[in-house]
Amino acid sequence: MRTPAAARRTALAVTGAAALALSAFATAAPAGAAADPQVYSKDGTSWVRACDTLAHGDTMACHALRVTSTVEHVNALGVTPNAVPSGYGPGDLLSAYKLPANGGAGMTVAIVDAYNDPSAESDMAVYRSQYGLPACTKASGCFRQVNQTGGSSLPANNTGWAGEISLDLDMVSAIAPNAKIVLVEASSATMANLGTSVNTAVSLGARFVSNSYGGGESSADTSYDSSYFNHPGVAITVSSGDSAYGAEYPAASRYVTAVGGTALKRSSTARGWTESVWLTNSTEGTGSGCSKYDAKPTWQKDTGCAKRTVADVSAVADPATGVAVYQTYGGSGWAVYGGTSASAPIIAGVYALGGAPSGGSAPASFPYARTTALFDVTTGSNGSCSPAYLCKAGAGYDGPTGLGTPNGTAAFKG
Repeated sequence: MRTPAAARRTALAVTGAAALALSAFATAAPAGAAADPQVYSKDGTSWVRACDTLAHGDTMACHALRVTSTVEHVNALGVTPNAVPSGYGPGDLLSAYKLPANGGAGMTVAIVDAYNDPSAESDMAVYRSQYGLPACTKASGCFRQVNQTGGSSLPANNTGWAGEISLDLDMVSAIAPNAKIVLVEASSATMANLGTSVNTAVSLGARFVSNSYGGGESSADTSYDSSYFNHPGVAITVSSGDSAYGAEYPAASRYVTAVGGTALKRSSTARGWTESVWLTNSTEGTGSGCSKYDAKPTWQKDTGCAKRTVADVSAVADPATGVAVYQTYGGSGWAVYGGTSASAPIIAGVYALGGAPSGGSAPASFPYARTTALFDVTTGSNGSCSPAYLCKAGAGYDGPTGLGTPNGTAAFKG
């Protein structure tokens, strides 16, 4: 079976081969159809990629990983006051990253995904109620769910992307529970439709936009940069990918904060937690690398990559140390998820805790000006490469975890 990463890279091959590459998806499952995803495992934890099978014409896949080995308590549907869901909850994430509770008031965070989750609002309501977070509903004006142009006619339902949507909504809720949330759903998972959704999110007033999808780089990426991601004063986060060493787009865009992934574990240290690079095997782990096409932004100073280096910062992504998520469309209630699809909305939420970016600013540059306000991740790798820092953690900047993980909000203000 061809891996999802290989399929995405085929779909985004150089322009001369694009038509041939896309024809490979002619027999792919339609939106929302059941698939037979590849199972990954490590140390007793197994999981599948939520978007393992792409619909015909899609060029981007979500980075959500749904754990299949977790056995939830009986009656895992709805709020369970006498049983704690498996996976890290909001209190764990706030503790690990030294973040304030009840933050995000006055801020609007947008989530960009493909296709529709018809249970998005009700599932998020269960998650928030389970953890004692304030309600966020359409009726109150806290939550909006729109199509890629801001309209109310939503795209086709899709069970795989519904898992991504649930993960994104729950992570923003966990980190910035008092922020308003806009879910912008693209008609399909093409870069053009997802990029249009980013523009719509900004036009609707979001100063923070989370994107948990990606695909192989292409020569068109620089035009996508200017068309969709150049929004000064808006913090745009993008997951770095789950296919281990190798840069993906749009994480490679010079206008976004590329977010890598870690394994987050409790410890007896003063912090109470430890982190290392998330890696499962040679094809499954946090993404990093040196872009083939995107120029290096002025604020990125590493010398082993002449162009854009991925990532900038990171947060938990290892499915073996995954987060609790509530999903009923394509799911059966409480579940555990991982992937850099978790880390991107977490970092978007942290930006929101820091307040609205100043007008005309480049929020991706903020962490580079305040590196001491991050937890430096110094162990682990996601492959073999040269120079080694592009795939191996070490003191200071490295590819898999960037400058590190949040230690409060100071590194995300500006």
